[in-house]
Amino acid sequence: MSETAPGVTPNMAPEVAPATARAPARGAGAVSPPPPASGDTLGGAHLTRLKLTLTLGALAMLVLISAIVAVAFGSVHISLVRALRDAHSPDRAIFIGARLPRVLMGAAVGAALAAVGAALQALVRNPLAEGGILGISGGGALGAIVALVAVAGHGGGAFAVPLSAFGAALLSTVMVYRLAVVDGRLEPFTLLLVGVIFNAIWGAAIMLVNSVVNYYYVHDIVFWLMGSLEAPTYAEVAMVAALSLAGLALLVARARDLNLLSLGDEAAGELGVEVDALRRLVFIATSVMIAAAVSVSGIISFVGLIVPHVLRLALGADHRLLLPASFLGGAAFLMLADLVARVAIAPTELPVGAVTALCGGPFFIYMLRREGRGPLAL
Repeated sequence: MSETAPGVTPNMAPEVAPATARAPARGAGAVSPPPPASGDTLGGAHLTRLKLTLTLGALAMLVLISAIVAVAFGSVHISLVRALRDAHSPDRAIFIGARLPRVLMGAAVGAALAAVGAALQALVRNPLAEGGILGISGGGALGAIVALVAVAGHGGGAFAVPLSAFGAALLSTVMVYRLAVVDGRLEPFTLLLVGVIFNAIWGAAIMLVNSVVNYYYVHDIVFWLMGSLEAPTYAEVAMVAALSLAGLALLVARARDLNLLSLGDEAAGELGVEVDALRRLVFIATSVMIAAAVSVSGIISFVGLIVPHVLRLALGADHRLLLPASFLGGAAFLMLADLVARVAIAPTELPVGAVTALCGGPFFIYMLRREGRGPLAL
């Protein structure tokens, strides 16, 4: 029976390599453990290279199929064959100019949010954690809205708004981090509490700005509050994709340590993990990924909750597999959610954040009940 730290649910505690288990007592009859049966194993754990390759390959195919479906359908019907063959057709203009960058942006943002959710759930040892809970998304949305109002009529909004959102999100990160450090250590519970407080502060500030600006800005403010993938540029797609991949690389490089962290701080420290340094690295990497996503899409909730949890149930809690799997799963999920937002009441488009919230609200209630908190009191 595996031992887990207090407060760690069974689905959050992955199996660790046999090398971390207690050595058998010395004496007569003590037998050394046999070596791994195959060179395919990664560090002796149950995750093999074959399983890793097949799983990620299947998820990559799901991403490709989701992308094809997402670019093929929308509020306006186009022919993909004509769009690819005829450089002067309206289908080509819609495909290249509007639909393809939107689908690619959905993939980049969804991948970032889902990977962030998986990492934060390991960081705070709570399966209900996700990117928006730290107040970083709210700070980015406030920065975007202030820039939107400030640069109106002066030009430069196409660059000022996402840059301001990115900068405000990183500033919010620094503030949350500094307040969550207690006696030189980043405390997970304090981090969650500070994030909730900052979410309330940024929400109040956004409502204040919304109440003093004229009606012309309402649509754009709703864009940042509800989340949308409307009219992205290829440069923005490249920026989000690059920062997301860089953040994922840092997280995957420390995936073994995240596995050990799920056993508790003391156990992880005894097994050689520098817990404080690991927490700082994960928090910084996830914050940059959230800032990149919110700077172009606004606040899109629940992607980081739904995707990692479903994949953890299906694949296990080994972060060497869960992190890249969440990255790919999040890309497919948000592309399909945006497709629903575009076609549900066509030609009118829904904010994709509304679609993910409609999926995530019931899922969050299910998670609360599953984690043993009992029926919800009215």
